[in-house]
Amino acid sequence: MKRALFMMCIIMLSSAAAMAESPGKGVFPYKTTVETLDNGLKVIMVPMASGGLVSYYSVVRTGSRDEVEPGHSGFAHFFEHMMFRGTKKYPASMYDRMVTEMGADANAYTTDDYTAYHMSFTKDDLEKVVEIESDRFQNLSYEEAAFQTEAGAVYGEYRKNISSPWMMLNEKMQATAFTAHTYKHTTMGFEADIKAMPTMYEYSKSFFTRYYRPENVVLLVAGDFDPAALMTMIRKYYGPWTRGYVTPVIPVEPPQKGERSATVSYTGKTLPILAISWKGERFDPSNKMMVAATLFGELAFGGNSDLYKSLVLKQQRLQMLEPDFGLNRDPNLWGVYAMVKNPADMAAIQTEIDKTIAMFQTTPVDAKKLSDLKSRMKYGFLMRLDTPERVAGGLARFVALTGGIEAVDQLYAMYDQVTPQDIMDAAKRFFVRNTRTVISLSGRN
Repeated sequence: MKRALFMMCIIMLSSAAAMAESPGKGVFPYKTTVETLDNGLKVIMVPMASGGLVSYYSVVRTGSRDEVEPGHSGFAHFFEHMMFRGTKKYPASMYDRMVTEMGADANAYTTDDYTAYHMSFTKDDLEKVVEIESDRFQNLSYEEAAFQTEAGAVYGEYRKNISSPWMMLNEKMQATAFTAHTYKHTTMGFEADIKAMPTMYEYSKSFFTRYYRPENVVLLVAGDFDPAALMTMIRKYYGPWTRGYVTPVIPVEPPQKGERSATVSYTGKTLPILAISWKGERFDPSNKMMVAATLFGELAFGGNSDLYKSLVLKQQRLQMLEPDFGLNRDPNLWGVYAMVKNPADMAAIQTEIDKTIAMFQTTPVDAKKLSDLKSRMKYGFLMRLDTPERVAGGLARFVALTGGIEAVDQLYAMYDQVTPQDIMDAAKRFFVRNTRTVISLSGRN
């Protein structure tokens, strides 16, 4: 099995390198073409052999981070729903029928930093997809009754999600760790804001007008298509879209100068969960300390770490141990989650985590362990580039954070430069008591 996977990787890398614009100069294997319309709409095209399949991503560089007006959190996620309400030309029922008739897979998701709309289909339907997607981004139309119905559905989704201990834990973590920045609320938003959303019809229209503009959207298309032909379609259908993006002023989070903590009581049945997060840095692939910190997270708490092998596999004191070192547009949280089997063991588990961090702060990590991690990350990334959907999906966050895909090669080049000393320096710099937030959740056993 391992040999088969290895051979698949070699074959993929060989074929991909043949298509690369600059073979050997970067990890991303496909040739890309980038064009920008006069209205600011950026189009990133990744033609690849895919048996007639195409993946079409519309990346809106607006997420819950951009919800700066007090009392109005949750609207980025809300528009993920509303964008399927249709236009005067293509009402929701017609849009749904066309997608079904094409046999396409259409969906969307919202994050803290962006909202992505994606569709996978066969190349014969490319122009129709360009037409209907451009129409809803320019001409979304909904009446107040439809708005209120969808707002009610969003609140129902929140009530369903908050029944999860993980959602409760995450909500408490963000609210405790942040005092000013909009990362203080989750992607869904504060409950009070979501509950009041049905009264905010006029505000919803202003949100769409400000953020759903060509300068704030990147089209990311991967698969079996001709770039020149695609650009002809895009100019035809997106060309009339007018500029108008209003950049929000995001509150700057002040430095954290002391440990914060909170507890969560979950009414349902669950093992206790310990979450420890530290203030991180914004995504910047040229920042070696930031890159080293993300590698530290996997080395210290990942599935191949000594701590995981000890507490999860050997001693079986934890149900799970997982690092969470995400990439974000602004400084967010880096952390570790531990699901503890014995509630009385919570303090001892935290001590074990502290000991692990202290070890990394004083002892350089084994060079082979670091090298092996870099290889796993690189080949894991490459192995996920086998279909148009996975290529576009894998690039979406980089596009949202930076506006392009150049950061992919920059990031993996910086991984190669990180040394054991850099890991130790990052551990000393970021993973200290004064910048951390500790949340413990308990429920019924």
